[in-house]
Amino acid sequence: MKTLLLCLGMLFSLSHSQELEPEEGGTEEVVDLFTTPTTKMAAATSDFGYNLFRQLATRDPKSSFLLSPISISAALTQLSMGASSKAERQLYRVLRYHTLQDSQLHDTLRDLLSAIRAPGKGLNSAARVYLDKTEMRIKLEYLNAVEKQYGVRPKALMGGARDQREINDWVKQQTGSKVDRFLSSPLPRNAGVVPLGAAYFKGQWVTKFSQSGQMDNFQVDGAPSAQVPMMKQERYPIKLGSDSDLGCTIAQVQMQGDISMVFFLPDEVTMNMTLIEESLSAEFVQDLAHTLHPVQVDLSLPVLKLSYSTDLLPLLSDMGLSEWLAQTDLVKITTLAAKVNSVRHKVVLETSPEGSQNTGSNPDSTSNSHLSFHVNRPFMFLVRDETSGALLFIGKVLNPRDLA
Repeated sequence: MKTLLLCLGMLFSLSHSQELEPEEGGTEEVVDLFTTPTTKMAAATSDFGYNLFRQLATRDPKSSFLLSPISISAALTQLSMGASSKAERQLYRVLRYHTLQDSQLHDTLRDLLSAIRAPGKGLNSAARVYLDKTEMRIKLEYLNAVEKQYGVRPKALMGGARDQREINDWVKQQTGSKVDRFLSSPLPRNAGVVPLGAAYFKGQWVTKFSQSGQMDNFQVDGAPSAQVPMMKQERYPIKLGSDSDLGCTIAQVQMQGDISMVFFLPDEVTMNMTLIEESLSAEFVQDLAHTLHPVQVDLSLPVLKLSYSTDLLPLLSDMGLSEWLAQTDLVKITTLAAKVNSVRHKVVLETSPEGSQNTGSNPDSTSNSHLSFHVNRPFMFLVRDETSGALLFIGKVLNPRDLA
C-alpha cells in the first residue's frame, strides 16, 4: 500500500492499488503479517467475519446492521466437533480454518477467545450449541468433549416456551445482563440443531471527550437528517487517512485494553459502500496500522447504543455451506439425521465519552487546526483487538436510529 502525504489541507491519501516501491539499490521486503498460531487464528476468524458481513450487505444493501462474527465462529467450531471428517472440512473452509495447518486448532481458538474477553477489553460474548432432544439421541461423548474444550456444554432442547426462557436467561447471564430477550419468540417445533452467538461491547476510549449528548444532524441518504447525540473533542489524537480508490476517509480511534475502533466514512452521503465492503480482509485492516497517520483533529462521533438480531443461516448457505446444510453428517452428535434450522445471533454495542486521559500534545501526531473528522453521515466501523488482530464487531450504520 503506497502512502502519500498531501500537504494541501493536511489530508492523508492511501492507495492499495499500488505496491510500495523498493528504495534504490534495495529489494522489496515481504512481511508476513500473521506469524503466530493466535494471530493466524485471529486472521481466519476475521476473514470469516468480513465474508459474512459482505453477504449480509449484499442481501440487504439498504439496511443498517451489526455483527460479532467471532461469536459465530465459536459456535460453529463447537458444532464442527460433532461432524464427520468431510463435514468438518466443509465447515473449516467457510470458517477459513483450512489454511491454518494448526494441529492444536481448538486450543488456539480457546486461548484467543479467553484473551479477547479479558477484563478491560469491554467484550462479553456467548456461544453455544442447542440440540432438539425430541429429534435425536445425543451422544454423551460429544457433550463432554465440547465442555472440556470450551467450558460450555451443549444443551438439550425440551420444546416449548421453557427453551426460550432457558436460552434467554443463559445469554443474559453470559453478557452481564446486556443482551436481553435473545429470542423474542419460542423456537419452532422440531428445532433441530441451533448454534447461537451473542455479544456485548462497551469499551472505554484512551482519550475522553469533553462534550457529549448535544443533539446534532446526522445526514441520511434519500431521507431527512436525523437528530442524534454526539460526542466532540478538539485536538483529539487519532490515526487518519484518505483512500481515493474507496472514496472514503479512514480513522482509527484508540480504546483501552489495546482495542481500537476503525471508522470508514464515505466522501458522499450514501448507503452504497460496496467498494469499502469488498476491500475488507484481515491483511488490509492489519496494514492500516502502518499506513494511517497519527494526527490531532477536531473529532465528532455519534453516541451509539446499537442492537441487532438475525438468523444467519441463509447467509451461511450463500457462503458455501448449502451442500453441508442438506446433509450435515453430525455423526459424533447422533446416529440420526440432524438438521440445522437456524443460526441465531444478537449483539449490542455502546459508546460513551469516558476515557482515561485528557487531550494533550502528542509528539507522534501532527496537529493542524484545519483538520477535522465528523461522523455525521452513513459510515461503516469495526472494533478490533490490536494484540491479536481479531475482529470483535463490525457494523454498517446508515442511520443510528435504525439500530436503537
